[in-house]
Amino acid sequence: MKTDLPLKLYLIVSGVVFLLVGLLHLFRLINSWPVIIGTMPIPMLLSYVGFPVATAYAIWAFWLLRRGQ
Repeated sequence: MKTDLPLKLYLIVSGVVFLLVGLLHLFRLINSWPVIIGTMPIPMLLSYVGFPVATAYAIWAFWLLRRGQ
């Protein structure tokens, strides 16, 4: 099955964005970076959940891209 160009571009862009988000969560966990939005500190639990979820979405996007070729 051939994948058209807009879908390929979408999968590449979304895969890269999710990969970057996952890496930022990982770096936050490794370095214990605090995140404060306004006056509210964001708990580290968000990165414990965000890292595997974002990484899984990136893997899924790249898998779909490879499958569509």
